[in-house]
Amino acid sequence: MKDQKFKDIVSQGITDLFYIWWQELKAVVKDQGVLIFFIVVPLGYPLLYTFIYTNETVREVPAAVVDDNRSSLSREYLRLVDAGADLQIVSHCSDLEEAKTLLKDGKVYGIIYIPESFSRDISKGIQTHVTLYCDMSGMLYYKAMLTSNTNASLMMNKQIKIERAGNTTDRQDEVSTTPIEYEDISIFNPQNGFASFLIPAVLILIIQQTLLLGIGLSAGTARENNRFRDLVPMSRHYHGTLRIVLGKSLTYFMIYAIMTTYMLCLVPKMFSLVQIAQASTLLAFMLPYLLACIFFAMTCSIFIHHRESCMMIYVFTSLPLLFISGISWPGAAVPKFWEVISWIFPSTFGINGFVRINNMGAVLADVATEYKALWIQTLVYFITTCVVYRHQITMSRKHVYERLKEMQKKHSL
Repeated sequence: MKDQKFKDIVSQGITDLFYIWWQELKAVVKDQGVLIFFIVVPLGYPLLYTFIYTNETVREVPAAVVDDNRSSLSREYLRLVDAGADLQIVSHCSDLEEAKTLLKDGKVYGIIYIPESFSRDISKGIQTHVTLYCDMSGMLYYKAMLTSNTNASLMMNKQIKIERAGNTTDRQDEVSTTPIEYEDISIFNPQNGFASFLIPAVLILIIQQTLLLGIGLSAGTARENNRFRDLVPMSRHYHGTLRIVLGKSLTYFMIYAIMTTYMLCLVPKMFSLVQIAQASTLLAFMLPYLLACIFFAMTCSIFIHHRESCMMIYVFTSLPLLFISGISWPGAAVPKFWEVISWIFPSTFGINGFVRINNMGAVLADVATEYKALWIQTLVYFITTCVVYRHQITMSRKHVYERLKEMQKKHSL
């Protein structure tokens, strides 16, 4: 008798779970706002961001020149600067004031100033200088200016050493100019590109933020539509905490399993970004990340009482979360307070772990800290979600009880 009763309870629980799953799936499909956050944004935003940065690096940055020397040596130096891919000399100015005007007007992003004593100092064996004025509003402009001029100065230094060394063979020239030969190899980001550096982190953050927005919007809709403004509707299928949490989370997990595969596998392939992750490692890592994001969003949905509230609460957090994750800004330079705050969000561990797996070929043992942290967050946020929904069930029953008391009171009168 007890076994049969237990089986009936389990059977009813499973039936209710799939009923809640189906109702939540229908609610997602019918709600255009939720569909935008769950489908349109994950489909469109990765393409938009990646397309913007598709060139990877800034090339042919316009620069102005003030050449007070006007010698063959200064012209050779400028020819070497202009020959590189990073910089393009677009204007030769008569003085610095003219060049500064171009810089203020945004027609150039840097100024190269060659002093009058340039060739004379070199011929006398005196160290000379080339001065750079860079527009620091864009760090990539500064990088292009500095890289081009550094490469040109190194090449000219090499030529001057060869001319003065008096060597008789090419091999002697090589040894005298570069006694220590070095090779510059960019690992994990061979293009030195901005997209390969930033896009993987942005993709992981999009997953968390769209879940927060979509689940928050769905919660706001439920409160607006339910009779007593509760998160849980009055229905016999919604009387168990576990079945509610699992039913709803199953809906979100099914949708985002597809969207995550698209964002993390297809988008990087479309734009030829670095992708050296092992499929099994990536799958094992993304499982706790998705679950942590889902339960985190469901916990946070308790604060959403209107549909538009989630937009005001969550949207502005995207940029700060990217900074405190330690990707766009060095993690070692993040203040300890904000580092601790970042541990609250699954995106912090998700971004760092995914970048190492996808861009550096790490395995789970290499990202053990992030992997364990995500499972801990999954457990903690699952518990908090159950607490939240248990409270909502209690409140719903309380409202029903109060309503019945009012009806009985009216009837007795």
